[in-house]
Amino acid sequence: MSATFAEHILPNGLRVVCEVMPRVRSAAAAFLARTGSRHERPVEHGVSHFLEHMCFKGTARRSSRDINIRFDELGSIYNAYTSKEHTVYYGWVPAGRLGEQIELLADMLRPSLPPDEFETERHVILEEIAMNEDSFDRQLWNFVHETAFGAHPLGHEVLGEKETIAGLARETMMDYHRRRYAADNVCLVAAGAVEPEAVFAFAGRACGTWQRAADGVPAAVPAAAVDGVRKRTLARFKRQSVVLVYPSIPRGHADEDSVEAFTALFGGHNSRCYWNIVQKGICTEAGAVWIAYENCGLLAFYADGEPERCEDMLAALRAEIRAVSERGVGADEVQRVKNQRRTQLALEAESPRTRVMQLVDDLETHDCVRTAQARLAAVEAVSVQTIARYLEQYPIDGDGLLLSCGPRDWP
Repeated sequence: MSATFAEHILPNGLRVVCEVMPRVRSAAAAFLARTGSRHERPVEHGVSHFLEHMCFKGTARRSSRDINIRFDELGSIYNAYTSKEHTVYYGWVPAGRLGEQIELLADMLRPSLPPDEFETERHVILEEIAMNEDSFDRQLWNFVHETAFGAHPLGHEVLGEKETIAGLARETMMDYHRRRYAADNVCLVAAGAVEPEAVFAFAGRACGTWQRAADGVPAAVPAAAVDGVRKRTLARFKRQSVVLVYPSIPRGHADEDSVEAFTALFGGHNSRCYWNIVQKGICTEAGAVWIAYENCGLLAFYADGEPERCEDMLAALRAEIRAVSERGVGADEVQRVKNQRRTQLALEAESPRTRVMQLVDDLETHDCVRTAQARLAAVEAVSVQTIARYLEQYPIDGDGLLLSCGPRDWP
């Protein structure tokens, strides 16, 4: 690796990646477990997120209270999250406490799953699922995934279903943890005021006894549905969403920066959707979202507004899609979104915490890490031509998959 990065793989397969950031006084560490709801068996739906909670609930060495108090003693800014394809635990501390932070996170990733805490947390997650029912955005994007991916694991909500969480056995979680949190399916990432050799030593002491047992089952490619018309009537809400979905590239594709630039100029800040749809009073929000996973992707265009305006929202979305399909994008709007992305990347690269998240994203997406300069270079390479190439390979001028979600039974 470059002088900026240092990498080491423990004998058990656990990968450690460090980035030295000169002139900072703090350091961040994150454990990336390459597992999420996509890797769950039908009876396990929701176990990845449930396990994330349980990692804070006690180990052979610490109680739940001990874990939380220890974070405070380290002065840590910490959290964890679960997605469809990975789970991340991180902490950001003064430079001198990094070894202790790594030890704490590593201990958490070997939870004892205390039975009483297991039952308490089961009820917490069932409450989260119930609250999820009251979130229109979660309902909408769950509907998009369920429709596009069907019975494939990507179609399932990360939280799981009431039935699977209510019936999930502690032994099932233990088996999932053994399979998916194996040493060779986990990476430790550190950035900031770090000494790589010291981090490697911390990792060896904290994780060296972990077993190598990843199941190695490749993620199945879903047969995504990208045509037809589907609707979900939700009478309890006051807003309606109209969504058009088209096939797109998976994460890690060479055109990923071009797609991100396109979604920003089409539906981001000061975008076409903002000026041509929202500011004309057709709806309250409109935009585009690239939904990308390993070996599959979707591009979704959406408009949210009053249920009575569904026809107008759909017509406005199709008009903007047609315009960009026929005439392409302008150099000025491409440059504007590149300028915004430059600033965002620069700010992220100055903080060990956000830099660690960039490195986690790189490992998950590209299986390697990139310097901040390399990320900027990828943004600089985006042009009118690269976006046109993407739109030629993944056209959006067809009918697509039309989804409607909200109180109105439409179309």
